[in-house]
Amino acid sequence: MGIFDFLKKEDKEDVFPAKLQATAQGKIVKMADIPDPVFAEGIVGPCIGIEPENGTIVAPCDGKILQLSDTKHAFGIEGISGAQILVHIGIDTVSMKGEGFTAKAQVGDTVKAGQPIIEVDLDKVKEAGHPTVVITVLSNPAEFKSVRFSEAQSVSYGDELVSIDK
Repeated sequence: MGIFDFLKKEDKEDVFPAKLQATAQGKIVKMADIPDPVFAEGIVGPCIGIEPENGTIVAPCDGKILQLSDTKHAFGIEGISGAQILVHIGIDTVSMKGEGFTAKAQVGDTVKAGQPIIEVDLDKVKEAGHPTVVITVLSNPAEFKSVRFSEAQSVSYGDELVSIDK
């Protein structure tokens, strides 16, 4: 049973194709160009990155926060479509031990697409020597028949980043 079981079965089916919105505002980074092989090779799932213009990282969809790392550099959300999404901020930023990251939501919170989840000080990330790319990963792709990523060069909040279909 999922977190949105209160929805009738037919309501869940109506959300397809499901759209995930941009988690940050900035330039698109294709999966193969993400500077970490775990993401670039799709080991954790198909993904896309955004080189952020500012430090506000938002929910990609309406859903529930399932996971928030102690270091605030990553969070997991399940959308009403059943999509499980990992949003990872920067590369190797776990080593920053939360410095420069502030959570605006907590595990268990029901959130809306575009709602701020994490504020990150991008200058601190850069000063620590880490890439700032924000990665959006679909961690349960086997549950969907198609996953399509934006072909845009850049995105703003509210823009479609990923489309998934059953």
